[in-house]
Amino acid sequence: MTASVPQNDPKAAYLAQRPAIDAAIARVLASGWYILGDETSSFEAEFAAAMGCRHGIGVGNGTDALILALRALGIGAGQSVATVSHTAVATVAAIETAGARPLLIDIDPATYTMDPQALEQALAAPPPGGAGIAAILPVHLYGQAADLTPLCRLAQRYRIPLIEDCAQAHGASFEGRPVGSFGDIACFSFYPTKNLGALGDGGALTTSDDRLAAEIRAIREYGWRGSRYVSERTGVNSRLDELQAAILRAKLGHLAADNDRRSAIASRYDAGLAGLDLALPSRGPGRSHVFHQYVVRSRRRDALRESLQEAGIGTNIHYPVPIHLQPAYRDRLASGPSGLAQTERAAGEILSLPMFPQLSDAQIERTIAALRAALA
Repeated sequence: MTASVPQNDPKAAYLAQRPAIDAAIARVLASGWYILGDETSSFEAEFAAAMGCRHGIGVGNGTDALILALRALGIGAGQSVATVSHTAVATVAAIETAGARPLLIDIDPATYTMDPQALEQALAAPPPGGAGIAAILPVHLYGQAADLTPLCRLAQRYRIPLIEDCAQAHGASFEGRPVGSFGDIACFSFYPTKNLGALGDGGALTTSDDRLAAEIRAIREYGWRGSRYVSERTGVNSRLDELQAAILRAKLGHLAADNDRRSAIASRYDAGLAGLDLALPSRGPGRSHVFHQYVVRSRRRDALRESLQEAGIGTNIHYPVPIHLQPAYRDRLASGPSGLAQTERAAGEILSLPMFPQLSDAQIERTIAALRAALA
């Protein structure tokens, strides 16, 4: 049955800002310039400023952003990149596409982000037969930053770059600073369901390193630097188009308000679901949570999800199978010395409830009532 309370609704996000988005689209269509024009350069500058960085570089999607970050840092064959298995497959796929090898680190069971202690063990005992761990790639999952203080400290101690995967954390902060401003490079996705979503694919990188920014700009367009049609290095074609850039400009000004609404929805869920046999989302110290997803946890997850479906409440699982257990990756990815027990346990218990800024108060209350009835 079709859920009367959807888990997400990107169309609602469009309708909420329809006049501004329609005007942005019309402006681009009338301009006659559709790739890497004024809309893209303006969005890049505006987005970089919002994320606390000097440079923003628009690209085709969030996966491309990760690949370009690795290539700009010179990371590739024979090198390992420490990341997590509890993430969208794009994180690991990007590492392999760049020619490097993922090294999977277990998660903190409270925040579902990279466990710094598990990372420290891996750095102290890197996998044999390779050039060592060349980068740390934590994922700011569900709208909350990874524990950046120890992660940045480890990156500095071992003199390796830190790449932030911010695909689910637009507008989140850590110790008062925006995520995306801590690592050497940060990567964002503008998939339509993201906190800042386009009406199609799109992505961006942020950095305050002038050299890295120039390198990324060259790689995203065939390796061109000063002269068009002359490749100074090998590159790809990954450009944020003018239509998506204009749409994102129209939506960027609403990001803070949309995130505030997500936080208000989360607070209402917190209050309405208190006391149930259900683990609610935690907020790590010093971290603002922008609730890309509101993820609960239950040992009876599958039965609970079925009950909610029968009540017309949409849910999702982010993510049902850890990457290292998926058919394309099973038995061939390395993991850190601590193993992946917390990752595997979480995958069997997590459930994402309806979460988007246009969710009405009545829909929130209906979701809470359905959960309370299912767990009575």
